[in-house]
Amino acid sequence: MQETLPFLSHTFPSRHHHHSLRHDFPSLSRLRSQNLPALSHEPNASLLLLPPSKSPDFPCLPTNATNSTIKTHTSDFREKLLYLDSIGIDFLTLIHRHPPLLSADLSAVKSIVEYMTSGVTVGLTSHDLCRVVAMCPELLTSPLSSHTIPIITFLLREVGVDGVSGVRYALCRRPRLLACDVDGQLRPAMYFLQRIGISETHKHTYLLSCSVEHKLIPRIDYFVRLGFSRREATVMFRRFPQLFNYSISGNYDPKTNYLVVEMGRDLKEIMEFPQYFSFSLENRIKPRHQACAAKGVRLPLPMMLKTKESGFRDRLEVHL
Repeated sequence: MQETLPFLSHTFPSRHHHHSLRHDFPSLSRLRSQNLPALSHEPNASLLLLPPSKSPDFPCLPTNATNSTIKTHTSDFREKLLYLDSIGIDFLTLIHRHPPLLSADLSAVKSIVEYMTSGVTVGLTSHDLCRVVAMCPELLTSPLSSHTIPIITFLLREVGVDGVSGVRYALCRRPRLLACDVDGQLRPAMYFLQRIGISETHKHTYLLSCSVEHKLIPRIDYFVRLGFSRREATVMFRRFPQLFNYSISGNYDPKTNYLVVEMGRDLKEIMEFPQYFSFSLENRIKPRHQACAAKGVRLPLPMMLKTKESGFRDRLEVHL
């Protein structure tokens, strides 16, 4: 299971003690106004973390906290805020979403950032890092040697991603890989994909963060319930592994219903062309079908959906 540093439940003064401590612990607004550096000018860096719906709730110091303890925690907080702000990460927003970061050791956070941005290991750019942290804040509180490095090693040695560039691509495409446990999540997903015939798992690393029991198997079962044999359903996913990423209720159901009821087509067509589920129902499938119906033309699904608009119109004219 993923390990995180415990949340520091006694870090800042409570409202009941703010009168006696007000001169020793500056307010949050003062922290942000006392010569703090401006946010990174990395493109769109400030937009990578959405503002919280409310201000973060900070825990309280014990009633017997000394002035030196308060100053130490204040200094730690300030240093962490300054450091993350300097690389384009909004610390205040991030701790609202991931409170364990509040108690994380700054030196450990720096080690993680250095490892992830090193061209020898992962090679994330500053923009990459901001995006990855925004989608997977657990990265900054996960133990580097016992959690993050084993994930990178797994991707390189077992999955077979292509060096630093391959790791960077995989993590930017699916940052949640960094929140997964190798033995409990990533390796079982890889074995499942290989068992159904998807041997080049390095091309489909985005699927390794999916639960075998709760996501991968249920999607195959859906097509079995439609009447396909398990072998036929498995072949569909082997041909088009991205099919695992689509929602059953939000994608499979409405598109299958439209294919059968409105288009009057046989379900066997999607076994031959599972990419059907990758096209927008409202923006591609319905308009193309309606155009064909208006002309009295019935095109094979690949021809109807894959061609560009100009080519599609030309084919309609040819088939008249």
